[in-house]
Parts: sequence; C-alpha cells; structure tokens
Amino acid sequence: MSLPKRKQPPLNPFTAFNAGKVNLLSLRNSVPVYTIEAGTEDVMRIEFIFRAGIDKEYIPLLATTTNMMLTEGSLRHTSEEITRLLDYYGVFLNLSAEKDNAGLIAYFLSRHIKKVLELIREILFEPAFPEKELNILMRKRLRWFMINRERVQNIAMEKFFESIFGSGHPYGHMVQESDFEGLHPAVLRDFHSKYYDPSGMTVIVSGRIPMNTANLLRENFGSLRSGNVYTEEFTPELKGEQQKKSRIGKEGAVQSAIRIGSPTINKRHPDYPGLKILNVILGGYFGSRLMRNIREDKGYTYGISSLVTSLDLSGFKVISTEVAKDKTDLAVDEIYREIRLLQEKPVERDELEIVRNYMSGDLLRMFDGPFALAESFKSAWEFGLDNSYYEAFAEKIKTISPDEIRSLANTYYKIDDLYEIIAG
Repeated sequence: MSLPKRKQPPLNPFTAFNAGKVNLLSLRNSVPVYTIEAGTEDVMRIEFIFRAGIDKEYIPLLATTTNMMLTEGSLRHTSEEITRLLDYYGVFLNLSAEKDNAGLIAYFLSRHIKKVLELIREILFEPAFPEKELNILMRKRLRWFMINRERVQNIAMEKFFESIFGSGHPYGHMVQESDFEGLHPAVLRDFHSKYYDPSGMTVIVSGRIPMNTANLLRENFGSLRSGNVYTEEFTPELKGEQQKKSRIGKEGAVQSAIRIGSPTINKRHPDYPGLKILNVILGGYFGSRLMRNIREDKGYTYGISSLVTSLDLSGFKVISTEVAKDKTDLAVDEIYREIRLLQEKPVERDELEIVRNYMSGDLLRMFDGPFALAESFKSAWEFGLDNSYYEAFAEKIKTISPDEIRSLANTYYKIDDLYEIIAG
C-alpha cells in the first residue's frame, strides 16, 4: 500500500488584523470606562485597574496582601457570604497585584451584570480587612513562602530581580521571613485609602455588553468621590547591584537554576518591537536557538527560554533554565555562545522567515475573541499607547532585517552588562 503524499499547506501572511473597536465612556467623576463589544456568547469580562502595584509599597507584601484581602470580608458581608454570592451568580473573580498595577477581573454571564457590579463595588470600596482573616492569610502565605524558598528556580528569580533593580526598590525587594509579621489591618486600610481610589481607577469592559451597562456603571461607580489629598510620593531609585555574578548554594539540590539578563527598555521605546523579535530568535519559542542547542543538541535541560518584559519604570530581559548541577558551567557557556553568534552573524533568511510566521500567528491570537481584545488593549494602554502600537509591531515583524537584528543584539545584549544568577 502506498502512503498518502504529504503536502504542506500554503502560507498566507496576514496583511491586517482586527484590533477591535474601543469606545470610551467617562463617568461623572471622570473615571474612564473602555468598552469592547465583541463575541457571540452572552458572557462578559470587566476589569478594574488601580495604580496600586508593588512599586507603591512602603512595607513589603503590602500591595499583594491588600489585594488578596478584598474578598475576605466587607462592611456588609463576611468572606463566606461574599464567596457564596460569587458562586450563586457564577462569577469567576481574579484578584491580582503586580509590579505596577492591581485590581480585579470578573467573568460572568451578561444577564447578571446588575448584581455583579453591586458586589464588585462592595468588594473594591468597602473592604473590612478583618484581623482574624488577615492573620490566617499571612500564616498561609508564610507556609507558601517556606515551601517555595526550597526551590532553586524561585531563589534564583528573586535574587535576579534584587540584582538588576536593587534591594532598595520594591521591584527588587527579596522577601524575607520577617516580612510576614509586619502587616496589620490599619496599615492595609491606609494603603487602600491611598491607592484604591476612584481618581486612579480605570475600567475595561468586553464581551456581549447589555444595553443598560452604561447606566449601571454610572449608578455604581459614577457617584464615588475621591478621598485622596495629593501628596508627593518618593520613588526609590532603580539601581542594580555592582556585583554581576551571584552563586547561591542550596544543599541537597540536584539542579541549578540559571538566570541571565539585565534591565532594558519598555514598550515606550521605539526599539522594543525589534528587541521582542530578537528575543524570540534567541529563546522565545520552542524552535529557538537556545532550545535547539541546549535542549535538543546538548541535552543539558528539559527546557530553556528567554523573556523580554515591559514595566512602567523599566523593563527586563532574562534567560531562564534549570540544568543538572554538573552541567551548569557548560550550559552558561553555551548561552553566551548563542548571544555572541547573534552579535556576529546575520540571521539566515529561512530562520527569520520561520520567526516571522510564528510571531505573526501569535500576534493574531492576541486579538482572537473579546477577552483577548481587552487584554491586548490593556497591555498597550498601561504605557500610554493605543492599538497603533500593534500595527507598528506587525510592520516590524514583516520588515526587520538581519542587520537590524544583529545591531539590536550588540546594543541590548552586551555580555558585560548581563547579570548571572545561579542557585543550586
């Protein structure tokens, strides 16, 4: 029997993508609400964003703990009652406090929007911060911390942030066991009153949006008044450590966690799209150079990746992997070898074409569905950008040249500027 012939399907490079139409509704108190009407199912996603991230902390763990405590009791309901209400209305709630922003995202059926908005207002603006629940949460967080600090990958990543941003900045603070003892309800209330304020809130609504949504948003959030009195904030300096190489011993570890990288530009810089393309070639997808060399050819690791991330005050790039401890130095040498190759030799046309196709498909997925549209809009909005950022990104994917990639590698991956952290 003859086997059927295999024929590769034709490649059809995209010429444009639908970033979705974003409408702006401003409430009476000037809170901006961005709406993206899309999708075929009667589901919605509403995100409330505050500039209440880790960079605002004046006590370690304050931003994340304040955010986690929002559903642990309000002035009207206990934590158990809030949980039951969320379950009854089928709300999936995701609380998060990251380096720059904090807030919550709610996913729910569109028909429940009235009750959901009432409940979210209560969670966001009427938290009780009960001491009993706070003590329980901090004991849980301490246990998670004690478990995680036994893992070399967590040790290496925390030390990496401390090294590139400095221990004096919230971006770089390396959490200590004693940090779990310094939080009290009064401190959380103070942080909440300063940063969970209507004057600093933004709302992004996406999905099948009912006709009465604007009125419901006005009723629940348009009458909120700011309690903030402006005070100038002190922002610690981002200052990396002078020591570029750190080795952290971990008794009994069978693997070493390697983190190599440095601070870099963020999305506001015109070189950022090109740097993202360079990152994909180096270690940003399964067919990358680092994967082919260190995983497939050498067999030093199960996986290795590189990442370029944009933050409000900076950005960072990092190469991450875990290897058998006797292969540590060999893996590090190969990482630097791949960086030098990108600095010295232009990328071959076939390799670049694969990366173009991969990144084009990845870019299209970022706009596939109403919730993806909202997330993509947010990731540009955070930096004062709009969807024209993605149009420029798409154009850069199509037009970037091997010489430009080599120039970017020499500019942003200077070996002497890279921090090397190894734990294990």
